[in-house]
Formats: sequence, structure tokens, C-alpha cells
Amino acid sequence: MLKYSDEFQIKNFLSLANAVIGVFIASLGPFLLMGQIPQLLSRLFPFTRGLNHAYWAPNVWALVTAFDRVLLKYIQKTGANIPINPSGVQSTSRGLVGDTIFAVIPNVKPIHTFTITIAFQSVILFKLWRNPTYKSFLTALTLCGYVSYLFGWHVHEKAVLLVLVPLSLLAAERQAYFRTFVLASVAGIFSLFPLIFTPTESIIKVLYSFLWLTFVYTALSKRVYEFPKSLSYVILDTVEKAYLGGFVFLQAFIMLFPALSARSKHVVEAFTCIPSDEVICPDALDSPANGDMAFLPLMATSVYCAVGLVWGFIRLMFVYLNEETTYQGQLSTIQ
Repeated sequence: MLKYSDEFQIKNFLSLANAVIGVFIASLGPFLLMGQIPQLLSRLFPFTRGLNHAYWAPNVWALVTAFDRVLLKYIQKTGANIPINPSGVQSTSRGLVGDTIFAVIPNVKPIHTFTITIAFQSVILFKLWRNPTYKSFLTALTLCGYVSYLFGWHVHEKAVLLVLVPLSLLAAERQAYFRTFVLASVAGIFSLFPLIFTPTESIIKVLYSFLWLTFVYTALSKRVYEFPKSLSYVILDTVEKAYLGGFVFLQAFIMLFPALSARSKHVVEAFTCIPSDEVICPDALDSPANGDMAFLPLMATSVYCAVGLVWGFIRLMFVYLNEETTYQGQLSTIQ
């Protein structure tokens, strides 16, 4: 039987600090010796590459960017007396690598993303300091990664794995964690589908993901399922299930999009367009008559998945911040 104390101990703190410092020296030392620190920093903090990645990672900024495009189309259609930034008319929905300039709403700067990220993570870590249990540590670790993904600068879609991996360790705790895991996993995994974009791979990735979800959902649901306790929970449960069901229609739209846009002889090639440093996709919201909607499936995927991931974050934050502080009894003994 091992006993733990909740008192701050300088010796243990220094041991942990030395371990962290040692990892930093081992990781960054070779780059320092070779004079590659500036290159490393430019890769770690890509402030010159724009707020969004070419294919928008499904985070808060994807929703903000899409909202800017909707406002722009509304102003252009209605002639509303709202100022438009000409530089932002074509910059956000074409799959460009570079600065993201909004047409209507104020532009987001690196300092804004940094401030928001630090503010949320400070709240999370403060709660962890007051309630240092294994579960709260794992939840805080997940949420800190979640915050970086949702509010970071130039986030890549693959970074969602930093959220899903630790979140999977919480899925069997109880229904609230399990439902959050399902929502975030389905949205996060679906958001990676465009990385495997050829038609022959579509059936494989959909079938594989469906089998994975079936086995995981069936096993864990039996363990943690709780019947909704009130009408509001019933409504919330129904809305969340409807959202998950919406991925079927989203996938159908993506697969049928070339046929729906058959008026363009280049639409099949354009549909498989994955924007990069060398490839620029047409504007997603331009007229379909010219086949210039190649980015629309990617845009729809990003925005729809972002809704689920943002809601999953709100769910997990609510659970974490309202968790009872009972660590004294939990940490008194570990058998």
C-alpha cells in the first residue's frame, strides 16, 4: 500500500523539473549545435502560413471563416451597406496556403490565438492544481490538446489525434465521457477522410470506420449507458444522434458531387483537388456553371466536423469543471 500526500514537496517538484529540462535538452540540443533553431521555430510556429491550413482543420477558425464567407455572399446579394475588404474576397475559400484575410469580419492575428489558448488552458490547469487525481489529469491533458487544436494558429487536420488518443482512455468512465468520445471521434476521423481522396478508397475508409465505430460503440455503450434523466437531456440526446446521422448524408453528397457538377468537363479532376503549396483550388462558393466549386466538399466536411468537435469540447469542459473535488479520499491509498 502506497500513501500519497497532497502537500507541495520541493524535492519531487525538482525531480519532475529536471526530467522535463532533460527532455528539452535532448530534443533541442542537436538543432542548437547545428544552428537550426530559427528553422525549427519557423516550423513549430508557422505564423507566415496563415490562420487556416489549405484544407481547413475542423476547428473554431473553420467556423469563423465559413461565417465570413456567408456574410460576404449575403452582402453581395442584398447590397447591404457593410464594408468589405477586397483582399479577403478571394482569400479564404480557395484552398490557398498563406495569409487568411477575412472579407467582412476583423482578421485574426497570432496574438489572438495565443491569448485565447493560454486563457483556456490556464482555467483547465488551475482546476487540475486543485483536484490532482488521475482522471482529472487525463481530462486536463485531453482538454489542453483540445484547446490547442480548436484555437491554434495554422492547425493541421491530423492534429486531432492529439485529442482523440487521450480521450479514448476516458471513454469507459461514464456516459458523459463516452458520448463526448463518440462525437469527437466520428467528427475527427471523418475530417481525415479527404486525405485519402481517390474514389477506389472511399468504400474502404467508410467501411473500416463503420466497423470500428460499431465494435467500440456496442461494447462501451453497454458498460456506461445512462437513460436521460430529464426532458432537456432527451432533446440533447436526440440532437446529438441526429448530428451523427448527418454524416451519412455528408458522405453521400461528397461521393455524388462530381455527378451533381457534371456541367464541367474538369470537375472530376477538380473534385480530387487537395490544396497544397503547389496546388491552388478554385473558390468553393463561385458559380458551379464553370466547375469552380472544387473546394466545396472539403469546405462542407471541415465545417460539419467542426460543429461536432467544438460541441465535444464544450461537453468535456462542462464535465471537467463540474466534477466533484473528492481527490482526498481517492488519493489516500492506492492498492
